[in-house]
Amino acid sequence: MSTDHVDALVIFGATGDLAKLETFPALVGLVERGVLNVPVVGVAKSGWGLDQFRDYATASLQLNKIDPASPAATTMLGLLRYVDGDLDDPATYQAMSDAMGQAQQALFYLEVPPPLFGRIAEGISTAGRATGSRVMVEKPFGTDLASAQQLNATMQAYFPEDAIYRVDHWLGLDPVDSLMFVRFANSVIEPLLNRNYVQSIQITMAEAFDVADRGSFYDKTGAIRDVVQNHLLQVLATVLAEPPDGTGLDSWRASKSQLIGALRPLTPELAVKGQYDGYLQVAGVDPKSVTETYVAIRLMADSWRWADVPILIRAGKCLPVTATDVTITFRRPPHDAFGLGDQAPINRLRFRVNPEDQVSLSLVGKKPGAGWLPEPEELNFTEHPGQDMRPYDRLIGAALNGERWLFASQDTVEAAWRVVEPVLGDMVPVHPYARGTWGPDQAASLLPAGEAWHAPHSPSVRPVTSGVPARRG
Repeated sequence: MSTDHVDALVIFGATGDLAKLETFPALVGLVERGVLNVPVVGVAKSGWGLDQFRDYATASLQLNKIDPASPAATTMLGLLRYVDGDLDDPATYQAMSDAMGQAQQALFYLEVPPPLFGRIAEGISTAGRATGSRVMVEKPFGTDLASAQQLNATMQAYFPEDAIYRVDHWLGLDPVDSLMFVRFANSVIEPLLNRNYVQSIQITMAEAFDVADRGSFYDKTGAIRDVVQNHLLQVLATVLAEPPDGTGLDSWRASKSQLIGALRPLTPELAVKGQYDGYLQVAGVDPKSVTETYVAIRLMADSWRWADVPILIRAGKCLPVTATDVTITFRRPPHDAFGLGDQAPINRLRFRVNPEDQVSLSLVGKKPGAGWLPEPEELNFTEHPGQDMRPYDRLIGAALNGERWLFASQDTVEAAWRVVEPVLGDMVPVHPYARGTWGPDQAASLLPAGEAWHAPHSPSVRPVTSGVPARRG
């Protein structure tokens, strides 16, 4: 479906932080690429008029080092409309409808907390604007399985499932797309990604920063809800899912949903939780909190391709670096022809997902000279910096175009909650760990015999700091 079928973009919560940090710069990118040329209606309750709304958008562009006087920025600012009103007032939705003018099929982007989704969807429907339109909603999609199911039922009372675009901004990261591309564009890699050749899979999402001023939010969330149920299970599915079929990328979303559905639900003995020293003193955190700032889990997929392959995921704050890596460890050769023993280097395929795009494959050669001494070498592919489009540029553009493969389906969201729900809350004890370490020592108990956790390594990874990163987590 092309952008001709979407003739307005309506943003609820258009004066919030997400709009300031991500949305307005992304809209400039969409204009530059010729994807956005329809009215953009902002809806919020700020007591503003259109001029103040444009000033806010201009300040956002300056914050993101975009010249507001550039042709694309000037065009974007000219597309803006603004409606100020209470989301509980039907008049707000009528004013929204009036601002849309002759538009018939809009993309509604809900940059608001999930408890407001139902009220907004009802208001859009009552104003006669739901039919034929699309709706983008931000995570979290619930806080557990039951709330996710209720949220889906609420949205589907007003929009069909194929009109709902659930945003996980990690799916807009170019390195995640690159991971999929490397898998399926190289005939020497994809045939090896199965239980016959792969010994184990690890994903590490390390954040060197603490929760900063987000204590109240984070203490109700924790690492599992914040990054594992969504970001990291999506990355895992990108590594493990079956290839797209002849119908193209539309089948990719179904493949990932099937893979996540094949993951066994966790049990408490397959999870280790940690909490960095000093977390209980953070403003907004319960002094008796058992919320995890670190989690490690061990998963198994009940599928023909991946049966019995251990899958390890860990994520945490106040770790030594800020980086996300996927490490695929291959089995040793079936026969030790050169007497190298257990000290022989092992082949590994590594993907850097954040902060930059990098792929490396470790191979083993013979060290020059007498004897049979191994010499490991790494083949590296690194994307040139500064060439990626913004995640929200990619995601909003895909929703405008009706490309659903970059968004999470209802089945995927609910399957992911089924995987993690058994270890939510206080089902697993929380172990303290020092800032700047790799988390509690107990996480090693999840590893297969003879394996260690693989720490992200790169000259560009960021060292330990306090505060939040530039890129949203």
